[in-house]
Amino acid sequence: MKKRALGFWEIWNMSFGFLGIQFGFALQGGFMSRIFQTLGAEKDAIPLLWIAAPLTGLLVQPIIGYMSDRTWSPKWGRRRPYFLVGAVLSSIALFFMPHSPALWMAAGFLWILDASINVSMEPFRALVADKLPESQRSYGFVVQTLIIGIGTWIASNLPWMVSQLGVSNSADLGVVPMSVKVAFAIGAFVFMASILYTVFTTTEYPPEDMEEFEREKAERNKFIPNILNNIGNMPLTMKKLGVIQFFSWFAFFTMWSLANPALTEHVYKAPAPIENSYDMTVVAQAAKFNVENTNFQEASNSVGSAMGIYGLSSMAFALLLTLYTSKKNINRKYVHLFSLIVGGLGFLGMYYATPDTLLYCFILVGVAWGSILSMPYAMLSSSVDPKKMGVIMGIFNMFIVIPQIIAALGGINYVSSLLGEEAINAMTVAGISLMIAGLCNLLITDKNAIKYQPELTEIHD
Repeated sequence: MKKRALGFWEIWNMSFGFLGIQFGFALQGGFMSRIFQTLGAEKDAIPLLWIAAPLTGLLVQPIIGYMSDRTWSPKWGRRRPYFLVGAVLSSIALFFMPHSPALWMAAGFLWILDASINVSMEPFRALVADKLPESQRSYGFVVQTLIIGIGTWIASNLPWMVSQLGVSNSADLGVVPMSVKVAFAIGAFVFMASILYTVFTTTEYPPEDMEEFEREKAERNKFIPNILNNIGNMPLTMKKLGVIQFFSWFAFFTMWSLANPALTEHVYKAPAPIENSYDMTVVAQAAKFNVENTNFQEASNSVGSAMGIYGLSSMAFALLLTLYTSKKNINRKYVHLFSLIVGGLGFLGMYYATPDTLLYCFILVGVAWGSILSMPYAMLSSSVDPKKMGVIMGIFNMFIVIPQIIAALGGINYVSSLLGEEAINAMTVAGISLMIAGLCNLLITDKNAIKYQPELTEIHD
């Protein structure tokens, strides 16, 4: 099927739901470790508490991708039913997450939240490839990244914003501050609203051959052998991209899980107070805890706001790529190589950062993030069978979640311990990992993946 070139606003509408998805991810990535620490988690235990996130991605995304390839409704299309289901479950989990009274409950809500986000996210990746001609693939993924950047910046600043409006940033021992609870409630609303916007403003192409589609649909229950078959026969370019993804996502999982303890301790000099170090029945100790806990919560707000900068810079980077790729070709391989090395330098710079200079480190990290969310998918979509786009995107997610599982099971703690006991060493490990990922782009040799040569097309608004 020859697909028409879409205008900017059509691509914007079909990608707008990612604003909500990124609200969920940014609140999770920026403040989940803070919630864990508030509920009494030791910093060395935090990566393991995060293991729910990659495990659910490993299981959910290939299945959802496979199922969405074999779904069609004249009213709701192929991918949109999954957007809706994921949005409802994610919004519920986001709202209740910060109200968790115990550590195990917060970890359970993280499991539900990440599984639900994955139900929505994978079909969004496939939708770009479904709707756009190959000449607009880079453009489409970059617009998606632009929206992700907006969502990351706003969501990462939400606790700080609501605290500026007078919402309390202090709380009793083991209780999450009201500023965080309000921020997560706002995130739940935005998640649902943005997904609904995309669902009601976007249409999808029907299957090209309905008879063949119905035959494939009838074999839906054979998804496990079919997924395993696709894993065994994945293209060489996909395997090479997988190496890049491994080191990239090891770095970012390290940031999401350990940036809060690392930066509140090393940059802001306000580590989380250890719960069993205080006798709350003694007035002086209770007062000392309240001071140190408030300092930690305020430092956590500052870390969250600084992390939001990487969303803002990824948005700016994506905007530049959007303007460029709407008219001209880019060399995806070298754009990604350069971007990842720049991000690695940002992580390395955190060791020397002050509260005033930390934002510059996250600006550099944002360049890498903007590229990670667009270039690998653009390269992949140009080298796989369009009929299998959903399941391929789901399988590709394995290269995202496996490094996170390894990191959560002790990989971060082990590698960073080689550099010393300080939590900030985890950010150094993230920097080294991201620079290795950048150099691995030299493995990519497929010309279609590197730089697609489109036919001239007219873009209609």
